[in-house]
Amino acid sequence: MIFKGFKILAIGVMTMLSSNVLAQDLLAKQAPIDRKMRGVDSIALQRLVVKENGAIPSASLYSSWNNSTVNPYSSTVLPEKFDIDLVGFVMPTDSRVVTSNFGQRWGRAHKGIDIKVYVGDTIRAAFDGMVRIVDYEGKGYGKYIVIRHDNGLETLYGHLSQQLVKINQPVKAGDVIGLGGNTGRSTGSHLHFETRLLGQAINPALLFDFPNQDIKTDVYTYRRGYSDRIPSSHASAKSEKGSSTVAKSRFHKVHKGETLSVIAKKYGLTVEQLCRKNGISKNKTLQIGQVLRCS
Repeated sequence: MIFKGFKILAIGVMTMLSSNVLAQDLLAKQAPIDRKMRGVDSIALQRLVVKENGAIPSASLYSSWNNSTVNPYSSTVLPEKFDIDLVGFVMPTDSRVVTSNFGQRWGRAHKGIDIKVYVGDTIRAAFDGMVRIVDYEGKGYGKYIVIRHDNGLETLYGHLSQQLVKINQPVKAGDVIGLGGNTGRSTGSHLHFETRLLGQAINPALLFDFPNQDIKTDVYTYRRGYSDRIPSSHASAKSEKGSSTVAKSRFHKVHKGETLSVIAKKYGLTVEQLCRKNGISKNKTLQIGQVLRCS
């Protein structure tokens, strides 16, 4: 019995020793993997995870997610035609004063519009989306932000004094993303605002009416090689083939204290009808300045 007890004890000790050796072998094999994983750029890994989860806005339109270049799509073929849903837009600033239009300026292309803001003024995200770039360009945009949106657009906000969001951060329309400023190549405090589709600049005045704080239409149809050539003075004119770009539907800009029921009643709608027209739920929190379709 004593001998049998010693035998059991010996087997137990040998098992523990063999398990320890096996564990050491596994750790030794794992070490190169750990070193390799530590060498992986954490931001690049995050991008991969986000993309695999299908969380990147407009993943079906864009084939890449780049956090350093405004237009990494130079080799991408633009669609002949693409419909951009503008419902749910929130003005990036309360300012109504446009100080410089889209087009040629000082011998170079001005790919956005300039809106008068003061240093420290609130700047908001125009649509739901995800922050792609938060960067600084001393000879250009200054402190700027690029957001990719669910509707396919990318918006750029330049000359900020502060950036209040981070790369790969999801945002909702109306979220505060930065503060107005005068950084970069700027002669006075203002917001430089761009709208792009796969890197192609589109005149924002074709989409939005800043003086009236409204959108021009519920759906804007982009046509390759056309949108970027229209001067701002023609923003309200008819598009090619004579089709009007001005909205025939009625829109409402949300003011402080307004609710879905108040807005619905104003336009002779039920809350359910208003929600269906805008693709939102009854529990949606409205943002001041948000644009809703009401017909």
